[in-house]
Amino acid sequence: MDDLKELRDRVLEATTRFFVDRDGILPDQEGEEWEAEYRRQYDLAKRHAPERHRALPERRAAPGHSEWPELAGSPAQKRWAAELRAARLAIIENKDMRDWLAATWTTAADWVDTRDMSASGFLRRIDTQYLASRRDAKALADEHAAAERAKVAAANALRDRVQSAGITAEGLIGLVDVSPRTTEAALRGKLAELEVGERNLRIFETRDPNVLAVIEKNEAGRSQYAIERDDGLVADLSLFAEASRA
Repeated sequence: MDDLKELRDRVLEATTRFFVDRDGILPDQEGEEWEAEYRRQYDLAKRHAPERHRALPERRAAPGHSEWPELAGSPAQKRWAAELRAARLAIIENKDMRDWLAATWTTAADWVDTRDMSASGFLRRIDTQYLASRRDAKALADEHAAAERAKVAAANALRDRVQSAGITAEGLIGLVDVSPRTTEAALRGKLAELEVGERNLRIFETRDPNVLAVIEKNEAGRSQYAIERDDGLVADLSLFAEASRA
């Protein structure tokens, strides 16, 4: 059964290729011209087929695919384009290329415009476009991979800076604890968030350039207070926060 199916497929493909090479389009597959060529191709194929396959295989329409996207265009264009698409895709051996072409050429005009092209000319055109598409896709993938590697390298370098400087959440909380308290001011952007055990500290810039605000949550609850700004502390908090986000 599989061998008979293979013979049918070969005969159908040869018939399709004959008309595409000669005319660029398929004739009516219920017509005499298609039937005559189909039988001629069968006669050629059966000379090399095993004896058990000599029975004339049933004639089938050009192959289609349920997963191919619906073509856009007028009803007449779509009918013509669907036949052309089936005929054109039937002669492409590379499955990846077939899938790419079916997904890329989604308007009837794409296919109708090839009506006057020979099969060999069509294949040359598609091969060029497919290879260009693969190169573009590879270049884009390489670009993304390089950007990701650069991002990882930058994050690692930042963490190395933090580690080399001995900056830790515990050490920063200790510096906040020993910083002089001062009068509170309105909050602005958050500098960093520190969490060690039950303590969670969010540290903010304020409208007063000399004051930092701290909102702390711990076992005792929530509290808010202000500390005097120290440029060294702010630099360490900013570096720690950046490394935490990387």
